[in-house]
Amino acid sequence: MSKIKLATVWLDGCSGCHMSILDMDERLVELSAQFDLVFSPLVDAKTFPEGVDVALVEGAVSSEEDLHKIRMIRTKTKTLVSLGDCAVTGNVPAMRNAWSVDSIFKRVYWENATAQQQAPTQVVPKLLARVRPVHEVVDVDVYVPGCPPSADTIHTVLVELLAGRMPDVASLTRFGV
Repeated sequence: MSKIKLATVWLDGCSGCHMSILDMDERLVELSAQFDLVFSPLVDAKTFPEGVDVALVEGAVSSEEDLHKIRMIRTKTKTLVSLGDCAVTGNVPAMRNAWSVDSIFKRVYWENATAQQQAPTQVVPKLLARVRPVHEVVDVDVYVPGCPPSADTIHTVLVELLAGRMPDVASLTRFGV
């Protein structure tokens, strides 16, 4: 049996979903016999490969970099999973949607700065006017709410996907849990 190509992606979020993946402990090691982790913040891969079977995407789409990344990932992935409330709804990153990017930058980089009052011009990706959940940008195959989803929930989702089945997530979790 050939191994599934699995990727995990971190957009705009806190990395709590990746911490829940790691919280699977020995179960993650057992499952790893069925997949190759081809891209993740947990490994050293720098380029998202072609032909990914399953991508677990954590975080909302809040920058031009996120937007480019998720569109590219969707074209190279068979089954895309929105993992966690940020990916599913926008959650905490989307709280900034009530204000313009300019007003946020003014508040952070001028009003609250006591030295070197200036907005960054390098390294920081250009923010989108509005933070969006993943499904507003690309098609999503599986939604796994939770902040973060529990290790048990993620384990069940992975077991089902690795077996070629679509998981029944509604019985596993709900928003914010």
